Amino acid sequence: MKIALVQMEIREKNCKGNTEHGLALLEEAAEKSDLVILPEIWTTGYSLGHLKEEAVTMDGPLVRKLCDIARNNQCSLLPGSLPIRKDGLVYNMLLAINKKGNIVHAYGKAHLFGMFDEEKFFAPGKSFDVYDLDGICCGSTICYDLRFPEFYRYLALQGAQLIVCPAEWPSRRGDGFDLLSRARAFENHVYVAAVNCVGSFKGDPFYGHSRIIDPLSRILAEGGNCEEIIYADIDLNMVGEVRKNLNALQDIRFKITEPAL
Repeated sequence: MKIALVQMEIREKNCKGNTEHGLALLEEAAEKSDLVILPEIWTTGYSLGHLKEEAVTMDGPLVRKLCDIARNNQCSLLPGSLPIRKDGLVYNMLLAINKKGNIVHAYGKAHLFGMFDEEKFFAPGKSFDVYDLDGICCGSTICYDLRFPEFYRYLALQGAQLIVCPAEWPSRRGDGFDLLSRARAFENHVYVAAVNCVGSFKGDPFYGHSRIIDPLSRILAEGGNCEEIIYADIDLNMVGEVRKNLNALQDIRFKITEPAL
């Protein structure tokens, strides 16, 4: 299957422009792919001062448009995360939309980034389970989640074949993005699709370098530090083959606190 990562430039305080530009890139990628993934909060970026007005709803025009793109192109979408208003709260939420244009899963970012006071703007998500997206067992994570290996391990133990991570990761911590994305794939025998953005926020540039990593931690395709769409073909059978040869998941000790000898 062919995956496309939309590494778009996100501009500060330009929700309308970001939305229009992101949808155009998404449609371009969907025409050539089986699955398209966008970065984290690509409509607003980290310009969160007007979040209450700029947050969208599950039944609003933007989400309907995303469902139309999936259905019209027969392409699965993990269309980045969006600020979504639900039950009076706003979540940093990643939707999964199948080829029929139906929402099959919604993941709210579980680990909120304290350095940016995300807890002042977003409610933490409470769903941590895998889901089926057109025959692929997927797990969703967002940006800061990449630093929590136990979350990825939990998804892998549920059978995830592909774990996605839309992000807004800065250049000054790019080494961490490189290391952690490959480690999460290697230690869990899964594909990881880490989709970053480019541009900057308050003069701090984003890292880019979106990549698709196979279960042996090999980078199949990677972007640079400019806007682009990255494509790669993956073979999901590889997940089973790798686990057949060396499956660390079956050797996990779930309880390691024992009395001293």
